Amino acid sequence: MSFDDVISAEPIAVEPLLALDEYPECGGLAMFVGTVRDHHEGRAVSRLAYTAHGPLAAKIIREVEATTRARFGVPYCRVRHRVGELGIGDVAIVCVVRAPHRAEAFEACRYAVDAVKHGAPIWKEEFYVDGTSAFVEGCCIRDDFDDHAAHDHSHTSHDHA
Repeated sequence: MSFDDVISAEPIAVEPLLALDEYPECGGLAMFVGTVRDHHEGRAVSRLAYTAHGPLAAKIIREVEATTRARFGVPYCRVRHRVGELGIGDVAIVCVVRAPHRAEAFEACRYAVDAVKHGAPIWKEEFYVDGTSAFVEGCCIRDDFDDHAAHDHSHTSHDHA
């Protein structure tokens, strides 16, 4: 499954996203790479599975890129997200922003990652070492989300034993 290479089951190639020689006016490059960690809220995680409404998620990510460019006055913003089963250490999301200066590159990168997390229909299921799993509800698909509520990582657990 691949939707314009924005959402893909294949590993994310970081190098092509850097665009190092395409924006000579940019002295700042900010990058965020989100990887799968081995724990969440005190529970040992063995792997993750990301599912998405692919066409809609890709459309929203492209909109986030455009909004980020306009809002921060940066010429380059790219976000890529994986779907499927990912192991510990695998790359789940990459965001790269090029900007004339580092401050707007950092701000734009953080904004883009947060906007994708809160807006794209991508769901994360964690699989735990004890054989159970849970869909992580860390954000909502709304523009008026409550930032405090967004940090309440409630779970819907499933037993796979």
